[in-house]
Amino acid sequence: MAPLNKNNSAVKRIMQEARELANDPSPEYSAAPLEDDIFEWHCTLRGPAGTEFEGGLYHFRILLPAEYPFRPPSLMMLTPSGRFETDTKICISFTSYHEELWQPAWGVRTAIIGLQGFFPLKGKAAVGVGAIEFPTAERKRLAALSRSWTCPHCCERNDVLLPDPVSDTAPMERPAPPLSIADIPNPTPLPPVSAPTLVERVPAPAQQAPVSRTRPLLLLDTAICVILVLACSIVVRRVAF
Repeated sequence: MAPLNKNNSAVKRIMQEARELANDPSPEYSAAPLEDDIFEWHCTLRGPAGTEFEGGLYHFRILLPAEYPFRPPSLMMLTPSGRFETDTKICISFTSYHEELWQPAWGVRTAIIGLQGFFPLKGKAAVGVGAIEFPTAERKRLAALSRSWTCPHCCERNDVLLPDPVSDTAPMERPAPPLSIADIPNPTPLPPVSAPTLVERVPAPAQQAPVSRTRPLLLLDTAICVILVLACSIVVRRVAF
């Protein structure tokens, strides 16, 4: 692959759109340029909901001209769908079949969303180059098979390139029905509890030490003995003299 001229207006525009799609992905499609050729994109598109294509994943090529964005891209379906021929450029108002209707302000995202809108068209609105009319049952069968279809260039399955979105909201729990009076069990009676009796504690009077009566009697006896001794000594002295 020759080095890209990043000053080229087409290259600058394509790289800008590639960054925008990478930074703002959609659950409805996944698209990116090939590594060896940024003028060729591969896109996996989810089938429109509410149609026979619901659940299907469709892989197609987006071929950008060297004059992009002043000239429109070409689209070629790769996955069998029963709506568009494979490996055939599709005639839609925003493709190379109608360059006079193309607006430079449109881009790759415009082409992808526009192609998804053309899937459910029927009758004369669905007629054009690259369009086919298969029975509804066959389209549903192809939609189921398209999920495991593998691109020969990308070498990846459609359901790997564009996985099903995962809901980030957990299922809400149903609220419990309100209880009626009959649903409330009778409380089990508890044994009566007597109130605690408060007993006022009166401090016992301090015991007084018993007064000893032995000591005064002993003093009195001693005094009497002293008096008797003195009296005897006086009498002895008088007798002696």
